[in-house]
Amino acid sequence: MDVKKLQKIAVEALEDIKGRDIEVINTTKLTAMFDSIIVASGDSNRQVKSLARSVHDKVKEAGGEVISIEGEDSGEWVLVDLGAIVVHIMQPAVRAYYNLEELWQTQPKRTKAAAENND
Repeated sequence: MDVKKLQKIAVEALEDIKGRDIEVINTTKLTAMFDSIIVASGDSNRQVKSLARSVHDKVKEAGGEVISIEGEDSGEWVLVDLGAIVVHIMQPAVRAYYNLEELWQTQPKRTKAAAENND
Protein backbone atom coordinates (compact mmCIF):
# COMPACT_ATOMS: atom_id res chain seq x y z
CA MET A 1 0.00 0.00 0.00
CA ASP A 2 1.19 3.53 -0.80
CA VAL A 3 2.68 5.29 2.25
CA LYS A 4 0.56 8.42 1.79
CA LYS A 5 -2.62 6.34 1.63
CA LEU A 6 -1.57 4.33 4.68
CA GLN A 7 -0.79 7.54 6.54
CA LYS A 8 -4.21 9.00 5.66
CA ILE A 9 -5.99 5.86 6.85
CA ALA A 10 -4.10 5.85 10.15
CA VAL A 11 -4.74 9.54 10.86
CA GLU A 12 -8.45 9.20 10.01
CA ALA A 13 -8.70 6.15 12.29
CA LEU A 14 -7.21 8.21 15.12
CA GLU A 15 -9.54 11.14 14.43
CA ASP A 16 -12.58 8.81 14.42
CA ILE A 17 -11.94 7.87 18.06
CA LYS A 18 -11.10 11.47 19.06
CA GLY A 19 -7.32 11.07 19.23
CA ARG A 20 -5.71 14.35 20.25
CA ASP A 21 -2.60 16.24 19.16
CA ILE A 22 -1.96 14.01 16.14
CA GLU A 23 1.44 14.66 14.58
CA VAL A 24 2.95 13.06 11.50
CA ILE A 25 6.75 13.16 11.36
CA ASN A 26 8.66 12.30 8.19
CA THR A 27 11.67 10.15 9.13
CA THR A 28 12.96 9.21 5.66
CA LYS A 29 16.11 11.29 6.15
CA LEU A 30 16.74 9.90 9.64
CA THR A 31 16.29 6.14 9.28
CA ALA A 32 15.76 3.48 6.65
CA MET A 33 13.58 1.43 9.03
CA PHE A 34 10.35 3.33 8.33
CA ASP A 35 9.16 6.40 6.42
CA SER A 36 7.25 8.22 9.13
CA ILE A 37 5.88 8.09 12.62
CA ILE A 38 2.51 9.24 13.82
CA VAL A 39 2.15 10.33 17.42
CA ALA A 40 -1.25 10.82 19.07
CA SER A 41 -2.66 11.16 22.57
CA GLY A 42 -5.54 9.44 24.31
CA ASP A 43 -6.94 10.50 27.68
CA SER A 44 -7.21 7.07 29.32
CA ASN A 45 -5.99 3.49 29.06
CA ARG A 46 -9.27 2.57 27.43
CA GLN A 47 -9.07 5.34 24.82
CA VAL A 48 -5.42 4.58 23.99
CA LYS A 49 -6.34 0.93 23.41
CA SER A 50 -9.38 1.93 21.34
CA LEU A 51 -7.28 4.26 19.19
CA ALA A 52 -4.78 1.47 18.50
CA ARG A 53 -7.58 -0.97 17.67
CA SER A 54 -9.16 1.61 15.33
CA VAL A 55 -5.87 2.02 13.43
CA HIS A 56 -5.49 -1.76 13.24
CA ASP A 57 -9.02 -2.33 11.99
CA LYS A 58 -9.07 0.50 9.41
CA VAL A 59 -5.70 -0.52 7.94
CA LYS A 60 -6.83 -4.16 7.68
CA GLU A 61 -10.15 -3.13 6.07
CA ALA A 62 -8.22 -1.17 3.44
CA GLY A 63 -6.07 -4.20 2.64
CA GLY A 64 -2.98 -3.02 4.51
CA GLU A 65 -0.73 -5.05 6.75
CA VAL A 66 -0.36 -4.57 10.50
CA ILE A 67 2.95 -6.11 11.53
CA SER A 68 2.39 -5.88 15.28
CA ILE A 69 0.79 -4.05 18.18
CA GLU A 70 2.78 -3.58 21.39
CA GLY A 71 1.70 -2.22 24.78
CA GLU A 72 -2.00 -3.06 24.73
CA ASP A 73 -1.79 -4.63 28.18
CA SER A 74 -1.08 -1.38 30.02
CA GLY A 75 -2.66 1.09 27.62
CA GLU A 76 -0.28 3.90 28.58
CA TRP A 77 1.68 3.70 25.32
CA VAL A 78 0.59 1.49 22.44
CA LEU A 79 2.72 1.13 19.32
CA VAL A 80 1.14 -0.02 16.06
CA ASP A 81 3.74 -1.14 13.50
CA LEU A 82 2.47 -0.71 9.95
CA GLY A 83 5.85 -1.32 8.33
CA ALA A 84 6.48 1.98 6.57
CA ILE A 85 4.72 3.86 9.38
CA VAL A 86 4.93 3.41 13.13
CA VAL A 87 2.01 4.79 15.14
CA HIS A 88 2.60 5.77 18.78
CA ILE A 89 -0.50 6.35 20.89
CA MET A 90 0.20 7.61 24.39
CA GLN A 91 -1.40 9.12 27.41
CA PRO A 92 -0.38 12.80 27.76
CA ALA A 93 2.00 12.30 30.72
CA VAL A 94 3.86 9.49 28.92
CA ARG A 95 4.00 11.51 25.72
CA ALA A 96 5.43 14.54 27.54
CA TYR A 97 8.03 12.39 29.30
CA TYR A 98 9.37 10.64 26.18
CA ASN A 99 8.88 13.63 23.84
CA LEU A 100 9.18 11.63 20.61
CA GLU A 101 8.46 14.69 18.51
CA GLU A 102 11.71 16.31 19.61
CA LEU A 103 13.65 13.06 19.29
CA TRP A 104 12.57 12.54 15.66
CA GLN A 105 12.58 16.12 14.40
CA THR A 106 14.81 16.70 11.41
CA GLN A 107 16.15 20.10 12.48
CA PRO A 108 17.11 20.90 16.05
CA LYS A 109 15.05 23.54 17.79
CA ARG A 110 16.93 26.71 18.51
CA THR A 111 16.75 27.93 22.06
CA LYS A 112 16.27 31.60 22.72
CA ALA A 113 19.82 31.87 24.13
CA ALA A 114 21.33 30.19 21.05
CA ALA A 115 19.39 32.50 18.74
CA GLU A 116 20.60 35.56 20.65
CA ASN A 117 24.24 34.35 20.51
CA ASN A 118 24.03 33.96 16.73
CA ASP A 119 22.66 37.48 16.15
